[in-house]
Amino acid sequence: MSIRTAPESVSDRLDGLPFTRRHLRVLTGSGVGWALDAMDVGLISFVIAVLAQQWSLTGTEASLIASAGFLGMAVGASLGGLLADRIGRRSVFAVTLLVYGLATGASALVGGVAALLVLRFIVGLGLGAELPVASTYVSELAPARIRGRVIVILEAFWAVGWTAAALIGFFVIPASEDGWRWAFALGAVPAAYALVVRWGLPESARWLERRGRAGDAEAVVRSFETSPALFPRGGTPTAATPPAPAPTVEGSRVRAGVAALWSPEFRLRTVCLWLVWFCVNFSYYGAFIWIPSILVAQGYDLVRSFGFTLIITLAQLPGYAAAAWLIEVWGRRATLSVFLVGSAVAAVLFGTATSEATVIATGMALSFFNLGAWGALYAITPETYPTSVRATGAGWAAGVGRIASIIAPLAVPPLLALGGAPVLFVVFAAFFAIAAAGAWGLSDRRGRALDDR
Repeated sequence: MSIRTAPESVSDRLDGLPFTRRHLRVLTGSGVGWALDAMDVGLISFVIAVLAQQWSLTGTEASLIASAGFLGMAVGASLGGLLADRIGRRSVFAVTLLVYGLATGASALVGGVAALLVLRFIVGLGLGAELPVASTYVSELAPARIRGRVIVILEAFWAVGWTAAALIGFFVIPASEDGWRWAFALGAVPAAYALVVRWGLPESARWLERRGRAGDAEAVVRSFETSPALFPRGGTPTAATPPAPAPTVEGSRVRAGVAALWSPEFRLRTVCLWLVWFCVNFSYYGAFIWIPSILVAQGYDLVRSFGFTLIITLAQLPGYAAAAWLIEVWGRRATLSVFLVGSAVAAVLFGTATSEATVIATGMALSFFNLGAWGALYAITPETYPTSVRATGAGWAAGVGRIASIIAPLAVPPLLALGGAPVLFVVFAAFFAIAAAGAWGLSDRRGRALDDR
């Protein structure tokens, strides 16, 4: 008498795969979109420094230009996650790229602050929705044992985009009076790339299965199973241990919508996740959007301050590399917390740096630790919730974070007036420290299967 075994689920089959050529295509396809996002966010920091001189902007006007984009990001992140749980990850990803790419290109034509504020808000709508949706999408397709590492590598594309922004800021923007317009024109590239994303990448098999589209989910899984393996199952440190099943509440179902994030099962996770997102956004955007302008205010000319910013930006890549390795060795919480503590120390040192050498060295340390922390945060966020509310949870966490990124640019001028760069960066360090403490209230799902309820 033979014993019949139940067929493997979509989740089991995805988690048991090696890293294939199909995975690489998903990672790079999403990553290029991520890099283009970073390029847009990075460009505005250089543009503000130039427009402050050309348009004689007040500190308040410069802060409003930065904050308008983040206001759009807060709205976009919240709505984008909800839409991705209803109409699919891939479709929302493509639409958001199209929206912010076109709005960024149109920004090259503006002639005053009011028009720029409106377009920066629209840019933010697209950008804010794209990031949490992209991380959710890639997380749902990555094998469990290397899922965290794959998401940190995805986040590392941010450093590529920010470096591109720094190169444009250094070579293009100072080249002519209209250099900042050419910089915005380059931001229209994502509009064309959106078509590649929409038709070239598969939908999330987990989302398809959850929506009752079993045939479509099967086709997506088969495309990964038949794709050539780039790295064998034994090619990662944690591959010897099979992925543990996700803990579930027997017989429970998770209702879709924002209210589910505050159910007894997820309440503590949501509080801690929102706290970490808020604090990290406040310090990161408060610091990095303003670094070129702060250096100019300290007496460095425009070209030199942009050059310093470019060097500081390059330290993001080794930060991501270290986080990508440690996240599957130490786990999510420990990696996130350690990098946030490092960010706090580096912020204090950068705020008190006086010589060129110390400005560069401490700025590079801040980039290294802060962007490594971002990688860990993006890895842990989509793992926090089940499939039915995963994009919603990631989107709302990002949306709450964007509230902090709205406040931060507005807070910088009064903090600088109060005590200069030392006081400003001590405040940033305090927010990093609070985030490091909040990280220990998050769940750590290293090597564990995603919750597919």
